[in-house]
Amino acid sequence: MPHTYTDPSGLSRYGWTGALERTFTDHYEAGLVPARISRVDRGRCTAITASGPTRATFAAPHPPDPLLTPCTGDWAALRPGAEPHLVALLPRSSAIVRSSASRSSHGQVLAANVDTVVIALSLATPLDAAKLERLLALAWESGAQPVVALTKADLADDAEAVRAEAEALAPGADVLVTSVATGHNIDALAALLRGTTVLLGPSGAGKSSLANTLLGEELLATGTVREQDGKGRHTTVRRELLPLPGGGVLIDTPGLRGISLHDAADGLEQVFAEIEDLAEHCRFGDCGHDSEPGCAVQAAIAAGALPERRLHSYRKLQREAAWAASRADARLRDERVSQQKAITSHLRATYRFRDQQQ
Repeated sequence: MPHTYTDPSGLSRYGWTGALERTFTDHYEAGLVPARISRVDRGRCTAITASGPTRATFAAPHPPDPLLTPCTGDWAALRPGAEPHLVALLPRSSAIVRSSASRSSHGQVLAANVDTVVIALSLATPLDAAKLERLLALAWESGAQPVVALTKADLADDAEAVRAEAEALAPGADVLVTSVATGHNIDALAALLRGTTVLLGPSGAGKSSLANTLLGEELLATGTVREQDGKGRHTTVRRELLPLPGGGVLIDTPGLRGISLHDAADGLEQVFAEIEDLAEHCRFGDCGHDSEPGCAVQAAIAAGALPERRLHSYRKLQREAAWAASRADARLRDERVSQQKAITSHLRATYRFRDQQQ
């Protein structure tokens, strides 16, 4: 008998929907229960089920692949019992993926099934345009909607000037000047959050303080920053998912020191939309925007309508994303070759065994 969706007040608080319920039919028939992963550490995870949180084990994928490893925000099929075990992950609707810290061809999933990405940057230090562009590319590529929260407005000399600068770098995203200390624009920020929200940003940006304010209680540890450079220690050491009082959930993340892109071509097109638009008016379809005649991008730079730094940043991030994509393609080719060799070896062994039996 088909399982019906009868739990609007349990997992619904964490984002469970009728559409997810329908994909879970076969898992129900196998005796599994739905769960959302709220935290992953040391080969185990904390999973939220309709009856509450539980600690569960999971098997690492083979061959190892961070993209297939359970992550905060994932929906999963859980085998309940004395030792709950995560059996399978449900397909992700979105994922925030950066290149792994080891610079391998694998990507690292920071959070899964995300609807809103809040990029937190402190107004107590000068705006880092390149860092904001990277974070925006990461957010747009995931399929989520980015929101830029400029924090610590109470420590800023000219918050509105920085906001205007950030808006020019973030087409399509809302940019808000906020302050946890004074409560400035906190309600406005909360009103922009939809579904599952993840907080991204460098250490010292005040992410945990902002998260506690949005959550309505002190659930996350906070720390101080160094006065000389505005940087802080990692007070958040792992990603964790918590329900928001107004609905939806929030994922706080450790501060990002490295923000290497992983196959983020679509995200870059959104971040640098003005360059993409200008390129459509270049005389040549394959214009490299260097010294070609009739280049609309170079004309905009000469007219002062487009900062040259912006084009340099676009090219740098394009090269980085293309390199990551090529590494991933090469790895997939190698894996296919290895799989074919294993199949061939198995067939040869089978044939030898058959011949020996004759």
